[in-house]
Amino acid sequence: SDRVVTARGDELRYDWLVVCPGIQLNWDAVAGLSKSLGRDGVCSNYAYDQCEKTWDTIREFRGGTALFTMPPPPIKCAGAPQKIMYLADAHFRRSGVRDKTKIIYAAGTPTIFSVKEYAATLDRVCERKGIERHFKHKLVELRPERREARFVHTETQEEKVIAYDMIHATPPQGPPDVVKRSTLADAAGWVEVNKATLRHARFPNVFSLGDASSLPTSRTGAAVRAQAPVLVANLLAALDGRAPHGSYDGYAACPIPTEYGKLVLCEFDYDLKPTPTFPLLDSFKEQRAYYWLKRYGLPALYWHGMLKGIA
Repeated sequence: SDRVVTARGDELRYDWLVVCPGIQLNWDAVAGLSKSLGRDGVCSNYAYDQCEKTWDTIREFRGGTALFTMPPPPIKCAGAPQKIMYLADAHFRRSGVRDKTKIIYAAGTPTIFSVKEYAATLDRVCERKGIERHFKHKLVELRPERREARFVHTETQEEKVIAYDMIHATPPQGPPDVVKRSTLADAAGWVEVNKATLRHARFPNVFSLGDASSLPTSRTGAAVRAQAPVLVANLLAALDGRAPHGSYDGYAACPIPTEYGKLVLCEFDYDLKPTPTFPLLDSFKEQRAYYWLKRYGLPALYWHGMLKGIA
């Protein structure tokens, strides 16, 4: 009926609709997680008001087991659970506690990264840093009073309990309930769009982009930045009665800092083929130049370019 109903009951009618509500963080999908955030060694950068607590937890850490988790995807910024782990490792070395620390990465994914070329690089980083890895492990429960995390293997359903002194937990994520309950959703709950044109598969006056869409690529800011011009071009074409001509190739980027001053810039498309923006710099190696790009260049691009619609 071409209308949107708000939470307070207002009805908004539309001729054309662009859907981009983001992704939903499902904290309660892990028993004991939401009530433990910010205390007993539990932290997460995925809660806006907890980021400073993550730094406090890392800074005050004096040794033991530091556990970092990653749920089965999709999640927003799938590299973030690793980023904080590598930076924590770097700080532990600076503060002199790394030799008293075991770092464990427990992830619901089958490998450390979906693009094999970047996975090889990040595996080498983990080997160098002495990081223990457990893949296909989904966090299902925290027992903060005992500082234990319970995992289930995503294939065998075998359970494993890992004791920790600190844990950075990444919550499971999924489509917003409002999308999942709507007629716009596919079977998995995402806004069902053509992956090239970003136009809805069943409703021609609806478009979608970003984390809530069914686009089979990583949920990153770089992906949205590549999607937006395609959607605008195709929406304008549709307004003129023309067929959509813009095409999105699945480009996404994930800049992963591995040390203070070093970064791997992972860029890829739908086919998980590397698509480096700067081919003269080896994107499969940790680069200082990419670190400075991440620290100074990308924030400027975001605040002064992307948010103003000029980059």
